[in-house]
This record gives sequence, structure tokens and C-alpha cells, in this order.
Amino acid sequence: MRGPVLQHLSLHFAIIAAITVTLYVAPGHAEAPASGGPVVVATYEGVINPVAAEYLHDALSEAQTLGASALVIKLDTPGGLDTSMRLIIKDITAATVPVVVYVSPSGGRAASAGVFITLAAHVAAMTPGTNIGAAHPVAMGGGEMDKTMKEKVENDSVAYIRSLAEQRGRNVAWAEDAVRKSVSVTEREALKLKIIDLVVEDVPMLLKQLDGRKVSLQTGPTVLRTAGVAVHEFPMGLRLELLKALSDPNIAYLLMTIGTIGIMAELYSPGAILPGIVGAISLILAFYSLQSLPVNYAGVLLIVLGIVFFILEATVTSYGLLAIGGVTSMILGSLMLIKTDAEFLQLSWGMIVPVVAFAAIGTMFIVGMAVRAMHRHPMTGSEGMVGAIGVAKTALAPQGQLAIHGELWEAVSEHPLQPGDQAEVTKLEGLTLYVKPVLQKGKA
Repeated sequence: MRGPVLQHLSLHFAIIAAITVTLYVAPGHAEAPASGGPVVVATYEGVINPVAAEYLHDALSEAQTLGASALVIKLDTPGGLDTSMRLIIKDITAATVPVVVYVSPSGGRAASAGVFITLAAHVAAMTPGTNIGAAHPVAMGGGEMDKTMKEKVENDSVAYIRSLAEQRGRNVAWAEDAVRKSVSVTEREALKLKIIDLVVEDVPMLLKQLDGRKVSLQTGPTVLRTAGVAVHEFPMGLRLELLKALSDPNIAYLLMTIGTIGIMAELYSPGAILPGIVGAISLILAFYSLQSLPVNYAGVLLIVLGIVFFILEATVTSYGLLAIGGVTSMILGSLMLIKTDAEFLQLSWGMIVPVVAFAAIGTMFIVGMAVRAMHRHPMTGSEGMVGAIGVAKTALAPQGQLAIHGELWEAVSEHPLQPGDQAEVTKLEGLTLYVKPVLQKGKA
């Protein structure tokens, strides 16, 4: 009797022990291997701005939808906006797939905001010939920050970058120096200082070295399985490519100049239509671009004033003074347009000089054509008849018929005319022409 009871109790104890072991070895305490799905590769080159934040957010969403083994962000940036950078880092921190930031290609860099993004990645890698650093914050509103504000911004950036470095087990001291002292290092120095994890030649080599590496996600530790998996390129798309181009301050400057010239040309010569259409579209695109940039409106007014001077030069005799004033005004306005210490947001001289030359020549050419059209002799209608030359078909003494433009008209002459004589129309009243004789060579 006791034997079956003991067997029954033993079975219960075995089941309880198995359940206990199962609960203890819960998924949250195990290293879950990556799904073995494709690796999504997103390539971004340029300033970190709202377009970059949207693109990388979409890339991460695509990776999570595909159940990817990892998202590789090929990054080359001089830095950018703090708000966009923080949005990207929030997405990386909350990601359910491993995010690898790969500073590439050779000659590229991860500067300023790029340093923060690289340090926030689960795995940070660089290609030979790249560099990372110089993360000191700059004033985006123009001019120098006062001492108190500068300290606040710097301390906030230091605290943020230290937290990112600590979270990923990277060199905290160097991260702080990157903000306070703007230090920058090569890829080999970065690897030696434990700022990054890998230095690799290309993406295939990167995936090979990532295989088997353990990373910590929000859901727990994960082992990467990237060897031999498919690579899924995630392109930016036409819409984001267009918005990225429009976010370039040089493009915004060009669009604003074209738009202003077009609108003023249309106002000066109503009915031309094409300058007005091009000008309106260009100005709207310029406003979109400028809204994400720190614009100095004194610069905008100087550029508009310069174009006004060019228009006046085409209509007023100033012996070149208005043209000189227009060039000076546009150059000063161009230098003042973007008020920031960040070099990557400044207008380049390679854009300023051609645009000012285009504005001067284009404006005076368009307005000059409009002025000539206004003073051109009419070719049709009653006004077009005045000054025309006809031939008398009958004697005009003083009334008769005159052939002009292949038509016969009733004409009245100031002096008698014989058939075959030429006459010039002086005025038109109803269907009657008033003419005067035209002296021909060989006649007194």
C-alpha cells in the first residue's frame, strides 16, 4: 500500500521540480539567439536633421517588421541638430533588434551628433580611414552664448554622452572629453580606447565578425547570428531624398533667390506667367527649407534689397552704382543669412558667388526684355497701322485709295498723290487712313 503512495508522491515532486527549473530558466534570464533573419542596411550621409531621424526610424521599423538579425546604419556625418539626434538615439535604445552603427566609407566621419549616435549603438564599428569626435555643442541661434548658458548646454551634453557610454560599456572619460575638449581620434585609436568595438573593411566582413557577439536589448541579452544571412538594403526613397536636398542651406539660398527674382519679374511685367509660376514654387520650397534652419531675417532683407537694386539698374540710368549696391547687398545678406557657428550649416562661397552673378545678370536681362517690350512699336491693331508705308492705287487729291498690308483702304492725304506714290500713315479714324507723302530717292 505504501509503495504506490510513495510512487505517486515522487511523481508529484518530480513534476514540481521540473516546473521550478523551467520557471527559473525563464526567457528573461537566458541569452536568446537572434532570429537569423536578414540584416537590414541603411546608409545615411549628411547632416543629422529631421529627414535623418525619419529615415532611420523607418529603417528600424522595417528591420523589426522583417524580424531582422540586426540593423546596420552606415553613417557619415559632420553632426547636426540636437533634437533630431535625440530622436534617433531614443529609437536605438528602444529597439527590439540589435543596431550596429558603422562609420563608413573611408574618409567619412562621425562628428558632433554622430558621436552620440555611434556611442548609443549596441555595436559600434568603423572602416579604416575614418574618424570620430569633436562633439562640443555649438550655438544654433547665432552669435556667442553667454557663459551661464554655455555651461548649461555643455553640462547637459556631457551628462547625456556619459550615460550613453556607461550604458554600452564604452570609454566614459573620452566621451566627456569629446564634448568638453572637442577631441577627435582615428578608427585605430578609437578601438584602442574602447570607444568602438570593431574596425572592418566592409559590410560582409562586419557581419562575419558580428556573428556570435552578445548584445543587451530592452528584452534581454541577445546573441547575434549574422554569418551568411541575406543583406537587405533600405534606400531612402525619392520623397526623403528630395526633403534632404531641400534641407541643405545652399539649396534653400538658391531657391529663395530664384523665387524672389521670379515674383518681382512677374510684378514688373504682369502676364509673363512663367516667372511668376517658377518664383512662387521656388519661394514655397525655400520657406520649407529655411524653417529647419536658424535664419537671420536681416540677411533675407538684404538679399531682396540687392535684387531690387538690380531691377532698378535695368530701368534707371545710375552708371552702374545700383548694380554695385545690389552685389554688395546680396553678398552681405548671404553671409548673414544662416546665423550659426556650425560650419556644416554655413553657405559656401562656391554657391554665393554664382548665385549673386546669376541674380545680377538674370534680373537685369529679364527686366530689360520687359522694358524693351513695353516700348516696342505695336505690330497689330490700329496702333500698328500708324507709321506703316502704303502705295496709292488712285490719285489722292485729297481722297482716294491706298494699298497697305495687301488691303485697299480709303485714305486722305495732306498733299496730292499720284497712283504709285508711297505714303506714310499718320493716324487712323474709323476705316479712314490719314497719310502724308514719302519722299523717294531721286525726287525733289
